[in-house]
Amino acid sequence: MATWLLSCNPKKFDLDGHRRDGHVLDSWTVVRFVGEVAAGDEFVLWVGGQNAGVVAYGHFTGAAKYGQPDLRYWAEDPGPRHFVPLVVDKWLDLRVPKQRLFHDPRMANATIRRQPFAGSPHRLTDEEWRAVRDAIDVSESADPDWDLVPGDEIRRVALHAKYGGSSQNGISPCSTSDNILIFTAPSSGHQHGYYDTWNEDGTFHYTGEGQAGNQKMIRGNRAILDHSQTGKRLRLFDGARGTVRYLGEWTLDAEEPYTEDEAPATGGGGLRKVIRFHMVPIKATITAPEVKIGQDYVAPDETVTPAPATPSTPDPDLVGRNLSTHRRLQNLLAAEAQSRGYVALSPDVSDPDFDLAWREGREGEGRLTVCEVKSLTPSNEARQLRAGLGQVLDYQDQLRERAPEISAVLWVEREPSERRWIDLCQRVGVTLAWPGEEESAFRATGTDIHR
Repeated sequence: MATWLLSCNPKKFDLDGHRRDGHVLDSWTVVRFVGEVAAGDEFVLWVGGQNAGVVAYGHFTGAAKYGQPDLRYWAEDPGPRHFVPLVVDKWLDLRVPKQRLFHDPRMANATIRRQPFAGSPHRLTDEEWRAVRDAIDVSESADPDWDLVPGDEIRRVALHAKYGGSSQNGISPCSTSDNILIFTAPSSGHQHGYYDTWNEDGTFHYTGEGQAGNQKMIRGNRAILDHSQTGKRLRLFDGARGTVRYLGEWTLDAEEPYTEDEAPATGGGGLRKVIRFHMVPIKATITAPEVKIGQDYVAPDETVTPAPATPSTPDPDLVGRNLSTHRRLQNLLAAEAQSRGYVALSPDVSDPDFDLAWREGREGEGRLTVCEVKSLTPSNEARQLRAGLGQVLDYQDQLRERAPEISAVLWVEREPSERRWIDLCQRVGVTLAWPGEEESAFRATGTDIHR
């Protein structure tokens, strides 16, 4: 049985079209060794170009025959030619990059290295086949050179010393290892418009890099998008400076790898387009129930002057007078909670993006209350109350497994003009309160600590 490497020029052949359309690659054009390929022979599929490497493997189901190719996947009609029937056993989630193969001394004399533009297929020796299969095994399993497990903590300077990458960036591609290190820190990220969010299904939405202007798919953002083509693994960390915590390996959602959203620029400037990567955990990624809820409260800056609101603004609290009002309400309530002996919390990386939470007890291990804060004006009152109620119920539901004793408070700028909102919140188990009604908010938590 022979082993082969089938090569593809991505400018001439739409290989990804097979995967997008669910089409099974069932034949491949061959120029050399037409009379030698046979049923049962194994092959790997090689794509050339900037991110050259192995993308799949499989086996031939028969000898080569002459015919017309499927023109749906060709840039132009190549004309009748010899084809070999085949079956793709596996499309690789991570491409085996050319550099990894070519660094293996067993591949020193491989024709794909010495004669890359020669016609397909390239015959592989037993030694070359073992080198390719070993590289595929690394791509499909845990990286043997990576020794962190989810939950491990490490100094960021030590992390970069070991695996490479820049210590200054939130997205840090490594040139000395097959990794892209990604850092998320809500306490510092929110001031730059980086609203990373954990979703109920365990996925994670990560905001791309770029603090000013519309974010573009370049540098670190492009590295994340192309990680499967370059063979780089996405490694997520909680924290940005000092000691960071490893949150496992991730990949992008195959159906929708990213979307574009709007967020304020650094310092609360005008809205701009941001890239939101849709990340999916791989294997033993840390799960939300294992992570402590919240971090020490981080007071947002109330003096920021945002740009005027635009018609497309999704949340009134992010623009205009509402932003400073929202932050003032939030900071005053946090101070009130602390004065009563509660531990005030801001969301941590594994939490939904609540405004404020507090716990009973000096160590913050008692009953949890999660709170959404909303500014109110006559024109947006109903919309704000409707949105706030939905948000705080969502936060309460997402945190229920991690905090069996959890209350929900919707804290608003003033008493609503319609009594029905108080009754509605009461029916669904949410306390609606405002300045002057602090007793109601903390009564939802349980017994006041000072009593």
